[in-house]
Amino acid sequence: MNNQTISRPKQAFVGLQMLFVAFGALVLVPLITGLDPNTALLTAGVGTLLFQLCTKRQVPIFLASSFAFIAPIQYGVQEWGIAVTMGGLACTGLVYLCLSTLVKWKGAQIMDRIFPPVVVGPVIIIIGLGLAPVAVDMALGKNTNGAISQDTAMFVSMVTLITTVIVAVFAKGLMKLVPIMFGIVVGYLLSLFLGIVDFTPVQNASWFDLPTITTPEFRLDAILYLLPIAIAPAVEHVGGIMAISSVTGKDFLKKPGLHRTLLGDGIATSAASMIGGPPNTTYAEVTGAVMLTKNFNPTIMTWAACWAIAISFCGKVGAFLQTIPGVVMGGIMMLVFGSIAAVGMSTLIKAKVDMGEARNLVIVSVVMTFGIGGMLINVGEFSLKGISLCAIAAILMNLVLPKASGQMSE
Repeated sequence: MNNQTISRPKQAFVGLQMLFVAFGALVLVPLITGLDPNTALLTAGVGTLLFQLCTKRQVPIFLASSFAFIAPIQYGVQEWGIAVTMGGLACTGLVYLCLSTLVKWKGAQIMDRIFPPVVVGPVIIIIGLGLAPVAVDMALGKNTNGAISQDTAMFVSMVTLITTVIVAVFAKGLMKLVPIMFGIVVGYLLSLFLGIVDFTPVQNASWFDLPTITTPEFRLDAILYLLPIAIAPAVEHVGGIMAISSVTGKDFLKKPGLHRTLLGDGIATSAASMIGGPPNTTYAEVTGAVMLTKNFNPTIMTWAACWAIAISFCGKVGAFLQTIPGVVMGGIMMLVFGSIAAVGMSTLIKAKVDMGEARNLVIVSVVMTFGIGGMLINVGEFSLKGISLCAIAAILMNLVLPKASGQMSE
């Protein structure tokens, strides 16, 4: 099918379908971190349109809430509040800008030299494993202040998890791309039956309402904490562009160029944070939907972005999403966060990183221990911990530690 010639109404419908594929993961991030899901919808739409502007509307991908920033947002909100956290996140776009400039200057291969799998893999693992306690606490209902018994919480979260697993493993076609959505629906229906859903927010919400806009505030310690975290999703972005290139049969690393796609992702991330939404990243689920439907026209993603923006102004949608019990989200998160860690492991395995090589073993070991153990380094009033510390430690060790003679000759 030549999808360039399909009618506008059909393009709009396919665009809505693409948004549906992304929807579950898109709203999961704000629901976990306490941000406004309607704002996340708005920033996903605006971010996608900005990305298309930077790439001359050549790449059929959709940008939305990044899972890599969940733990940093949670820490930042507790430490500095939402406004300062948003200010720090807005500055993470600078990482993309620097990488875009570097790629333009040195070529796409420079990314693998600075951020090889031995650096990126363990950092991604820590992003996933670092969130595991959060998922378990939510699944057990520990954040409900006793409103839901542990037995009820466990029952709902496990049913949600099992549903998500079944859809992810056994479903076919587009259904296979939306396991999160199915898990949430089944968990929500079960919660309704058990009487643990409060519809008051929906009743009080208006049909038309502006998303919550947060004006960012800038603090150096928050900025320095959040900047290194952008490295992992920036490297994942390269994989996302390679994936959509493979699906469409076009080399987007060359045209419009990796430097343009990195710049677009960075601008989308900064723009999202400037108005109070979570940072954006390319969505693999939507790339999978593109592969299944053979709809390679970037205009489809323009429609998906427009749908996201339009829905973001419906107050009842955001209110309804906020009625989803935390125990349902906990069930989803146990799979999602584990899958993030699995991506990190896959990064190491696919690259055939030799763990028998002392250099590689040292980098992975130190990063894993720092991350899981909660290592903290204080320099005056500035402290470095978590994913930021892991990313910086991995990069520095990769640059300083000598490579084996076989690796140096490559």
